[in-house]
Amino acid sequence: MAKKRKNIKMKIKARKPDWLKIQLPNTSDYKWMNQVIRDNKLHTICTSGKCPNAAECWGAGTATFMILGDICTRACKFCNVKTGKPLAVDVKEPFRIARSIQIMKLKHAVITSVDRDDLEDGGADIWQQTILKVKEMNPETTQEVLIPDFNGLHHLIKKVIDAGPEVVSHNLETVRRITPLVRTRAKYDLSLEVLKYIAQNGVVAKTGIMVGLGETEEEVIETMQDAFNAGVKVFTIGQYLQPSKEHMEVSEYVTPEQFARYEQLSLEIGLKFVESGPMVRSSYHAEKHINALK
Repeated sequence: MAKKRKNIKMKIKARKPDWLKIQLPNTSDYKWMNQVIRDNKLHTICTSGKCPNAAECWGAGTATFMILGDICTRACKFCNVKTGKPLAVDVKEPFRIARSIQIMKLKHAVITSVDRDDLEDGGADIWQQTILKVKEMNPETTQEVLIPDFNGLHHLIKKVIDAGPEVVSHNLETVRRITPLVRTRAKYDLSLEVLKYIAQNGVVAKTGIMVGLGETEEEVIETMQDAFNAGVKVFTIGQYLQPSKEHMEVSEYVTPEQFARYEQLSLEIGLKFVESGPMVRSSYHAEKHINALK
């Protein structure tokens, strides 16, 4: 007698839609910029993250550098940066960053870093040195810094702010409910406090989130409102893409129409600059965001 088949529900992985299918740039300028980065032993989000907007940003004279190495002390479930025990701090890195910006003739530089919970100051001293060295060697270049939370310690955040970047960014990454599911140490309310402190110090405060992690529209609106209430002027929204099988799966591919709706809702809340789209990343159109206090 034939055995009855068990009803097994198969989880079907959502296919990546056409609006997310991109071809990475392969121009001579792109290759040259890559070579400069390699020659100076630097890390950039543009290349290591295979950012789809690299050619556009580099064409606008903008690039994003990652300092303090490429090994993070945290292991967030959305991030493809290596995690583990970082190498020793490279005291020559500030000069190499500044020199590369000079060679590349960048109009605007975005600087970010891994989390360095292994360091007493979280890396704040290298942060400050890098910003100041970039200013010294590239006085016409504006800067945005995308900082970690520094465990909420104001004196460390102030060290970065006092170095004089035009924009200070810290990402919320996702809505309140999903934060503990994808961020290993960072807390939603702590990130809001960091943003509030940045805004209170008179610089442009910026943040961003990913969608497609299972959040609802109401939760995204709540996050926009929380950011606005904290003093944020610039808000970015992009599609989460799973870096590997070990990372959190994509729950939904949000449509371009929904991204347009999020942008409209953000502006209605009062946020001044909003970048919202499937391919948007933290530093997308970053060169425009220095004007958010005007």
